[in-house]
Amino acid sequence: MSNKALNSQLSVIIPVYNGEVYIKQAIKSVFNQTYPHWELIVVDDGSTDNTRQVVEQYGDKLRYLYQENQGVAAARNRGILEAKGELIAFLDQDDFFLPDKFAAQVTYFDALSSMIGIVHSGWRIINSEGEAIFDIESWHGVPELDRRAWMLWKPVFLGAMMFRRSWLEFAGGFNCRYHQATDVDLVLRLAVMGCEAAWVRQTTVCYRQHQGNASLNTPLQVRECQTVLDRVFALPHLPNEIRQLERQARYNNLVWSAWRLYLTGHLAEMANYLEKSFSYTPFSRTETVLNWLEYFQKYSREYGSEFATNSPIHSRDWQELMARLF
Repeated sequence: MSNKALNSQLSVIIPVYNGEVYIKQAIKSVFNQTYPHWELIVVDDGSTDNTRQVVEQYGDKLRYLYQENQGVAAARNRGILEAKGELIAFLDQDDFFLPDKFAAQVTYFDALSSMIGIVHSGWRIINSEGEAIFDIESWHGVPELDRRAWMLWKPVFLGAMMFRRSWLEFAGGFNCRYHQATDVDLVLRLAVMGCEAAWVRQTTVCYRQHQGNASLNTPLQVRECQTVLDRVFALPHLPNEIRQLERQARYNNLVWSAWRLYLTGHLAEMANYLEKSFSYTPFSRTETVLNWLEYFQKYSREYGSEFATNSPIHSRDWQELMARLF
């Protein structure tokens, strides 16, 4: 794998489906980058609104590709196939980059080992109007992006990452069977393959939270994350260093899933995932329950919100879970 990042072109891929509301801001955030050597590919995954008209206003400043609706994974894969750059960045239609993203991450590719396939960064949670809520700086809790970190904590946000295209091709791109966990699946597969990663310790992208977010389908998201882990740990030649992490990885994933379900109001499913985590806990029953609450507090803090311990405790689903466990 070559190490000529500073002299190579970066390909930016924006998959879009009925994205007329926010796509213009996403595109402008690419045009506003301080690093000049990039191409922009917008893959329209069968939009039925005015997305085409909005994007085509930019003429030959970008490449607009249309395909019948196949899902975001297929749209990203189409972008990878069409890309000319050695490096790849992905941006969702309702998010936008901060101006120094490309310069910061491309410089890291040039400075670090040629084995580096991913340069990660922080991301900013914003509301539907684009106002900042909180910056996610996962390197405080996960300082090294090694196999252990990816398996146990999965600090994945695609828009905050930049990839070496050769690694994406080696991995076979995104798995189209997933709708909510395509990014987690890709990154864990890359980690198993030996792809190295590093942090740029700055915020590079804004992640917009609004009612239309696909990630709000939390039940599907957590089911797919569990399937991703199932497939990883079913690999016949999995390195032993990863195999040894299985119980802890499954426990962490189930508790994180329960927190996501709690956050989005799926309390019955929350209780179900917490109960499943008992199969993998390293703690006693009482210690496990306390650990759940600690994790809920931790994850909430990372996303800039306070977790009220008594909120789930007073729910019927929590109380029924406690009755089953004790």
